Amino acid sequence: MGLLVMLAGSGGCHVAPRARPMVDHLPPVVAIPRELDKMVLPTYRIEPPDILVIDVINAVPKSPYHLRPLDTLSLQVLGTLPDAPIDGIYILGPGGMVNLGAPYGRVKANGMTVEQAQDAIAVHLKKQLKEPEVSVSLADLAATQQITGENLVAPDGTITLGSYGSVSVVGQTIAEAKKSVEKHLSQFLEDPEVSLNVFAYNSKVYYIITQGAGLGDGVYRFPVTGNETVLDAIAQINGLSEVSSKRIWIARPSPSGQQAQILPVNWLAITEQASTSSNYQILPGDRLFIAEDKLVAFDTSLAKFTAPLERIFGFVLLGTGAATRVSGNVLRGGGDQRNRGL
Repeated sequence: MGLLVMLAGSGGCHVAPRARPMVDHLPPVVAIPRELDKMVLPTYRIEPPDILVIDVINAVPKSPYHLRPLDTLSLQVLGTLPDAPIDGIYILGPGGMVNLGAPYGRVKANGMTVEQAQDAIAVHLKKQLKEPEVSVSLADLAATQQITGENLVAPDGTITLGSYGSVSVVGQTIAEAKKSVEKHLSQFLEDPEVSLNVFAYNSKVYYIITQGAGLGDGVYRFPVTGNETVLDAIAQINGLSEVSSKRIWIARPSPSGQQAQILPVNWLAITEQASTSSNYQILPGDRLFIAEDKLVAFDTSLAKFTAPLERIFGFVLLGTGAATRVSGNVLRGGGDQRNRGL
């Protein structure tokens, strides 16, 4: 015993080191964007699976261009029949035929230049008209219809431009992607011009994780718009559930090898006092964590433990009741037989 006392005295009083509180991981106060002091997010970089919307402004094919099915021609003819004019937009059908309508019929123009198509139409119409004056111009390319509209950024970071192939836009800004598309199209078109924008910001997201008090955690994924706060994010899931507590924090990822930033959230201050100090702006990659209610979690754990016992007791009671009823019927039946024998 004396030896133990000496060792205790020589060692002094030691206290086990306590875990560093979450507040220690906070970045400088001025660096955290909040409800009334938001930051502008960095220039958006395109990544899969964003959806881009493209509109072709100028698409003039390089000469000589050979017509394809679904190309659109602007066609005007003088000297036609009074009740059957030819003036308007005509589409090359699937077989490359231009339907001039009754009574002129159809003319094949597939694979021809615009000038060749004009001559072919004039030759065809001279069979029914004396001196037709034909004017043909290219109104629209079928290929541009494949470019215009929504384009999904594929897993390899490219978008498909129909018959013009594909072009890589991953990691580029909107302006850079626009130039990439125009540069790619310049192989086929004269000074092409497009407008490009992001239709769906799918690659920059944040997560809401809700502890389920022993019933399974919930994970919700939402795109970042650049303006949402903690209050906005929780409104996306219609508030706190009956198993959630008021212990909430944001886990903000840091560069590789560094510890994540933990931003505690004072839910009551945000909702009851309109405080903005912990109503942080949500940034891409944030995890908004909503902890479970400990009492509800304990009740769930207790229910998981007692549920099998309750089932066993239920089966025992059910078996006992069945045995009692059967044995009672047997005894009553046996008494009746003795009485009949008497």
